[in-house]
Amino acid sequence: MNSLNVWNGAGRRIYINEVGTRDGLQMEAAFVPTEDKIALVNALSQAGLSKIEVTAFVSPKAIPALRDGEIVMREIARHSGTIYTALVPNVRGAERAIDAHTDELNLVMSVSETHNLCNLRMQRSQSFEALQQVIAVAQQAATPVNVSLSCCFGCPMEGDVPEAEVLSWVQRFADLGVQGITLCDTTGMAYPSQVHAMVQTFKARWPQLGVTLHFHNTRGMALANVLASIDAGADRFDASIGGLGGCPYAPGASGNACTEEIVHALQLMGYDTGTDLAQVVAAARALPALIGHETPSQIVKAGTRGDLHQLPADFADIKERALAKV
Repeated sequence: MNSLNVWNGAGRRIYINEVGTRDGLQMEAAFVPTEDKIALVNALSQAGLSKIEVTAFVSPKAIPALRDGEIVMREIARHSGTIYTALVPNVRGAERAIDAHTDELNLVMSVSETHNLCNLRMQRSQSFEALQQVIAVAQQAATPVNVSLSCCFGCPMEGDVPEAEVLSWVQRFADLGVQGITLCDTTGMAYPSQVHAMVQTFKARWPQLGVTLHFHNTRGMALANVLASIDAGADRFDASIGGLGGCPYAPGASGNACTEEIVHALQLMGYDTGTDLAQVVAAARALPALIGHETPSQIVKAGTRGDLHQLPADFADIKERALAKV
């Protein structure tokens, strides 16, 4: 793809997957009431997000912040054109998610052995065996599966993960017939040229397999990595309202790529995100009251490029004095 094209979206469709309602809220100390979670998902649906990761079907002891997953998934107002997905770690989680009418199951493991052991308490081979069983359950129920592979662009404990290692795990899941793969920059180690190369290779090798990119803004490179991915042919990205989220293995991390920041930038460049930015910003501005602290979102702090400021109260006097000097 011509690298100049990335600067002019020319109406090209980019799909934004909202993960803040799961990946973001699970990191919060304060429990967000169930009715507020439902209202947040509904607001994001109305804003036109193409996919929303609503919750996780995990043990309440593991993630108490999402212990109301079934209720939330069942009671949201579903919009045509939006896919409602959920994280599931095992067969029991898959059965619960399917019973709650989840549109898609999102499975997670790491391409880094060390990170997988630390994060999931299993070797990669053990995770793969467990996820094979989940995929079989999903296929029996005709429920699509996406697999999110953590640490594709680097492990905070091992360092670089060879691209060939990442792609070998993609192949294993592709062979099982999953519908999509998410390449995750779990701790914000990705950089644009690395991302561009991996996306190009993925698209060439698996042209029919859906690919999503999941970036963190830990080191301020989320938007740059999104643009590198678009230039390499990607069109689907995870993002989190308010920039919520993070990882316990990335101290100081600011969170996921911020939904309103990514949408704001792409729309200014002429891309079609299918998203009502004003509605997303309104939802983001309501977050601090729900979670008890400010979010990293620069759009919430500074407003959009089109939000103009009032003139100083003494502007007429300033102008008069300036003219008097002529």
